[in-house]
Amino acid sequence: MKNNNGKKNDNRLPFPESPSCARSLSRALALATLMLPSVMTQAQDFDAVQISVTPLRDGIYMLQGSGGNIGLSIGDDGAFIIDDQFAPLTDKIVTAIGELTDQPVEFVVNTHFHYDHTDGNENFGRAGAYIVAQENARRRMESTQVLTNGRVQESYLPVGLPKITFFDSMRFYFNGNTVDLLNTGNGHTDGDAQIFFRDSNIMHTGDMFVRYGLPFIDQANGGSMDGMIDALWEIDSLINDDTILIPGHGQISNRQDLRNYREMLLVIRGNLVRAKVEGLSPQQMLDSEPAAGYAPADDNTAQWLLRAYAEYTE
Repeated sequence: MKNNNGKKNDNRLPFPESPSCARSLSRALALATLMLPSVMTQAQDFDAVQISVTPLRDGIYMLQGSGGNIGLSIGDDGAFIIDDQFAPLTDKIVTAIGELTDQPVEFVVNTHFHYDHTDGNENFGRAGAYIVAQENARRRMESTQVLTNGRVQESYLPVGLPKITFFDSMRFYFNGNTVDLLNTGNGHTDGDAQIFFRDSNIMHTGDMFVRYGLPFIDQANGGSMDGMIDALWEIDSLINDDTILIPGHGQISNRQDLRNYREMLLVIRGNLVRAKVEGLSPQQMLDSEPAAGYAPADDNTAQWLLRAYAEYTE
């Protein structure tokens, strides 16, 4: 990106001349960020959060802090990040990127609209990065949303909204990679994106695939178990045994991990459909323990199963 004078825009991230410069700029940005806390971040203490960096290959990294996993590509074209976690963490994220490159963040791709992946958008947008997302994700960010778990996510200011959107797919040629942004259907939400670095054989799956157990399916915002399972089949068809997967949450994974996760959902769905065919009430369904072996028999699992069962009985 250049300004009208043909010069690089000096207000973007991380663009440090030195690590100390990056840290000073990051601190200033964080102070501005903390003046505008979102509903989701007010109750959380981010002081103790550290950003870890995992190198993958070909200048691609995974960053972890609090919230969804961040993908990062660095090279001659600049920095390209996938998701940006929480606004109060922006300075820490910027500092971590600044340790790897002095290039600015040109693009931020959101894998979906949920706050733990997008609350840094306004900071990066103010700094001049272009934000990219599936069209439905932008529409969700434009207005206040109530998530399936009851959380309220406030709308973002225009500076934090995606300026570039797509429906089914779009392609970048960036840092020597062919980078495909793909929508594999409504699964986690109705605006999910997977980002596939084809030349490096690395995919960021967003929350369509996670490593923390039963996934959060946002039925209130277009997600569904059937859609998630269908998307996992499609993702599997695009990758191979050497593909590195960056899940929405959790550790670096591979194709077999994704297949194991899909198998879990297939088994649970089969049990729920069987319960429906047998005419079981919601409580009888819970008593049948359809997620046995995959999740503890606690209140969280019960609420998850009730929401999933409603997809087949309502």
